[in-house]
Amino acid sequence: MTSAVDREPGAPSDVDLMLGIQSGDADALSQLYDRYSGIMKALILRIIHNETEADDLLQEVFMEIWNRAKNFSAKKGKPLGWMVTLTRRRAIDALRKKQAYARAEERLQAEPERQPLAWVENATEKDIEAGDTRALMAKVINSLPEAQQQVIELAFFQGMSQREIAFHTNIPLGTVKTRLELGLKKIYDGLKELRDEL
Repeated sequence: MTSAVDREPGAPSDVDLMLGIQSGDADALSQLYDRYSGIMKALILRIIHNETEADDLLQEVFMEIWNRAKNFSAKKGKPLGWMVTLTRRRAIDALRKKQAYARAEERLQAEPERQPLAWVENATEKDIEAGDTRALMAKVINSLPEAQQQVIELAFFQGMSQREIAFHTNIPLGTVKTRLELGLKKIYDGLKELRDEL
């Protein structure tokens, strides 16, 4: 059976290149990139349909190949199959994140400025039936990235609107909206997890 990509006589096999990458040989990664980047980018484009995003994701995939090469075993399959599986999974994850962000953005634009805060308050009242809600809320908020934690605390505990937060922190309004939406989603999910533990 011939390789999916013809290579010059005497050129290292895919397995040889993977072994080289496992040993820290950057040239082996470069050769693997030259050999399969076209195939892998085509696979990514079939999933996310965006040239720029596909290029970025392709670079991320090859960085992951470099970092995870030690997990590859020729006994379990061919390098190309392993790389295709990795590429497809990364592309699908990227698509899901993109779709989730788009839905969050649509929800935010469709709601009054303070609606996301009400959404979390209502959700906690409905979903958490035991324990100290504020203590649980504080626990989840403290686990957020600092940037999201800042806007959540200003909105939730100091009652600032998104525009007031933007003015107070000198952060663009769009960034405030994004951080607030992502933070609230994490709080909602975190409270549900804590509820399940009660």
